[in-house]
Amino acid sequence: MPPHPPAGQIPVWDRFVRLFHWGVVALVATAFLSEDAKSLHIAAGYGVLALVAARLVWGFVGTRHARFADFVTRPRTILAYLRDLRGGHARRYLGHNPAGGAMVVLLLALLLGTAGTGWLSETDRFFGDDLVSGIHAALANLLMVAIGLHVAGVLVSSLLHGENLVRAMITGRKPASVARQPEHEDRTAAGPRLHPR
Repeated sequence: MPPHPPAGQIPVWDRFVRLFHWGVVALVATAFLSEDAKSLHIAAGYGVLALVAARLVWGFVGTRHARFADFVTRPRTILAYLRDLRGGHARRYLGHNPAGGAMVVLLLALLLGTAGTGWLSETDRFFGDDLVSGIHAALANLLMVAIGLHVAGVLVSSLLHGENLVRAMITGRKPASVARQPEHEDRTAAGPRLHPR
């Protein structure tokens, strides 16, 4: 039987989501630091492709907050959240907030595109093709920008709501409530929970 979370803590990120997250961090860092070590660079790229493929499947069959249905929202919802964030009163979400959900989708697309074009550039048909290599490099640069924005968003949200989102991605748990509001509650049989939307 899995251990019960500490009092006041709610399980949010399942083990697969956490392994995926930190696995991608390690593999992307390896890929960027090993451009001159081709075999290691390629192996890291294949690892990213495998993890992204598994995450796409898990986005449909995984636990509540891992599913795309939980955090993929309409553009107007994302814009409304960003307006609230700029005003300093964006509400707290237990899972990904609308901007965070959009960032997840963008990062998955960029990871898939970067690793995919890297793989294509090693095939017989596209080996040495400047266009494919150029797209691969451009997507890699966009990926780094998106990662920077993701880290900035995590820091801003952590400060706004007074919670450590990095720790949450390590432990898989978040506080049921935080001192800083607003937050949107969803009362279920398990007690007060934050609304996923």
